[in-house]
Amino acid sequence: MTSRLNAADHLRARLRATEIEVPTGRWARLWRTGRTAAGMASAVLGDRAIDPVAIAALTASLGELKGVAMKAGQILSYIDHTLPEEMRSVLAVLQTQAVPSVMADVENTILDAFGPEGWTLLAAIDPTPAAVASIGQVHRGVLPDHREVAVKVRHPGITDALRADFKNAGIGALFSRMMPGGSSVRGMIAEARTAMLEECDFVLEASRQRAFHTWYAGHPTIVVPATIDAWCGEAVLTTAWTPGRDLDSFVASAPSQAARNRIGAALFELFVGALYRHGSFHADPHPGNFAILDDGRLAIYDFGCVRRFEPTLVRALAALSAAVRADDPVAIDRALVGIGATPPSRASSRDHVRTLLRGFFAPLLATGAHPIDPGGTLAARELLHDKRALLGLSLPGSLLFLLRLRFGLYAVLARLGAVADWAELESGWARTSASA
Repeated sequence: MTSRLNAADHLRARLRATEIEVPTGRWARLWRTGRTAAGMASAVLGDRAIDPVAIAALTASLGELKGVAMKAGQILSYIDHTLPEEMRSVLAVLQTQAVPSVMADVENTILDAFGPEGWTLLAAIDPTPAAVASIGQVHRGVLPDHREVAVKVRHPGITDALRADFKNAGIGALFSRMMPGGSSVRGMIAEARTAMLEECDFVLEASRQRAFHTWYAGHPTIVVPATIDAWCGEAVLTTAWTPGRDLDSFVASAPSQAARNRIGAALFELFVGALYRHGSFHADPHPGNFAILDDGRLAIYDFGCVRRFEPTLVRALAALSAAVRADDPVAIDRALVGIGATPPSRASSRDHVRTLLRGFFAPLLATGAHPIDPGGTLAARELLHDKRALLGLSLPGSLLFLLRLRFGLYAVLARLGAVADWAELESGWARTSASA
């Protein structure tokens, strides 16, 4: 490998050139996932002196396995700012590229969904996928009325593969490394299982995307592609083709600070504001799920992982945000109870939870416009350390994806270099939800 760009491009080409079926056997996945996870843990939590060729091989394995393993690789690619740039850029390939399903399987899936009419859709789709994700792959197509569309097709066998992953005892170790929570790991695994199996239901995803499309229709910066309902089914999702530049390409083009700020504010509004305004949030902020359009707007993709909170929980989160900003321990305890957690009783644990919560809400603690410090996202080593101090907090499993959203979004905004008054943005949305 002569450069990180070449390393990432070489891996991307390798994945594109390979076509395999998703391995679904429990024991085969247990063996391969275990070996790959051990290698990644060594690279991420160890001394980082791993051979870059080995990192590429491990990443390729994640792209072949898909499912939970690939999701973990996607998260690592952007959430931990301490990763060496070469390692991060290779892992980032998983944001849009994995080993694709064979075209014959894609055809069969479309024909199963629409019968002989499926040939109308198949007649004008590019057999080379534009993107390959952990649950499905996207092909560019053209409808008879000349509309360009993105056709997302579920990987055959992916539902069985996910069920096999969650039957493996090793999944608990993986989640305990990836997320804080200690005694709540079991609840978080249950939440992850529910959410990831829901991602396999494209009828559900289409309904979520339609909701976000309605909420943000006419927005000056945020674009949610429309669903083409006549060509949507359980394993096929067709939406308007809405291409743009990925995050790294946008940052490399040296856009103006104003352009960065505009995209940063839009990301913050979509991923954080929607929870306060609508009780739902897109829970997967990795850079493969959005793009910057030529006109400077932000397009958001992939609504498979959307979580919904009841109004009482949204208000409790708003209260927790305000309590942490005020550094009010009594209000913090009250808000923790409101979100279903157990406030720690030991002074040392209380201090540690205070530190963690201030990290969770870090961008909101400073007043005025400012960039986000990448250190505020917490590195993998720090997450592991903090997890041990949270054994008595018993975070509810429903917060799993909110944790991923927060730390992931902070990492994205830090990489973008956006400047905004984050506290004013969120507190305004929170005040609205608290008064509802």
